[in-house]
Amino acid sequence: MEISSDISSEIKQRIEQAIENSKAEVLHGGNRHYTLTVSSNTFDGLTQVKQHQLVYAAITDLMAGNDAPIHAIDQMNIQTS
Repeated sequence: MEISSDISSEIKQRIEQAIENSKAEVLHGGNRHYTLTVSSNTFDGLTQVKQHQLVYAAITDLMAGNDAPIHAIDQMNIQTS
């Protein structure tokens, strides 16, 4: 797996590619922790759990293993359009 050197950009790109009509904002909190804000009309009518599952599915491989570039998502804000 090749990962860009700018993990925040990589996270944003993966989410926006995986979730139709989405806009993602990624804030790096330090020590491989991130805060995400994702907006998309894809989230309309979905439970919060399903919304989060869609986002995590886009970045799962970035969270796998002991040396993963993402250690934690400290906060995930979902906005519907």
